[in-house]
Amino acid sequence: QVQLVESGGGSVLAGGSLRLSCAASGVTSTPHLMGWYRQAPGKQRELVAQHFSSGSLYYVESIKGRFTISRDNAKNEAYLQMNSLKPEDTAVYYCFVYVAGRNYWGQGTQVTVAS
Repeated sequence: QVQLVESGGGSVLAGGSLRLSCAASGVTSTPHLMGWYRQAPGKQRELVAQHFSSGSLYYVESIKGRFTISRDNAKNEAYLQMNSLKPEDTAVYYCFVYVAGRNYWGQGTQVTVAS
């Protein structure tokens, strides 16, 4: 059973930084894809960043230059370094992995950015 545990959320002032971590357990092969979605109150869930096993990266336009996704395949962990945070980055951030033909989700971690 694949399980994802996120950590690193919290509250910061605008301009601050946070680093989210996602640890995947029960994974028996290298995930094809690891990444992060977020969902702000009253809004649809939005893909923020993803990291393919090939090394290819994707970032949504609104966070380019501020967020960096990385992963450690040996540990089956993914990270999202978030710098220059803005109030509009406030959301619940969800880690996901795509492995063995299935998507798995973490429970979400709250990120709150105060102006």
